[in-house]
Amino acid sequence: MSQSQDFFDRPATLRLILNSLYVICALLVGLDFVIHRHTEHPWEGLYGFYPIYGFIGCVILVLVAKWMRKGLMREENYYQQTRESKTENTHGGD
Repeated sequence: MSQSQDFFDRPATLRLILNSLYVICALLVGLDFVIHRHTEHPWEGLYGFYPIYGFIGCVILVLVAKWMRKGLMREENYYQQTRESKTENTHGGD
C-alpha cells in the first residue's frame, strides 16, 4: 500500500521552490548594483551592508536568547512538582 505524498513532500516541488528562491536571490543581488538607494548614513551605501547587518542582528538575537534561557529555564519536572505539592496540600491535612 503506497501513501500519496503531499505537495511539499515531493522532491520535484522542493527543487522548484529552492530554485525559485535562488533565482530571486540572484535577481536581488543584481539589482543591488543597478538601483540607486537613498541612504541616511554612509555605511548603508556599502555593498552587502543589509545582509551583514541582518546576520549580525540574528547572531545577537541568538546570543541574547541563550543568555535569557539561563534565568528563565526551569527543571524538567517543574510542573509535575507543583501538581504534587498542590495535591499534598489539599489531601495531606486530613
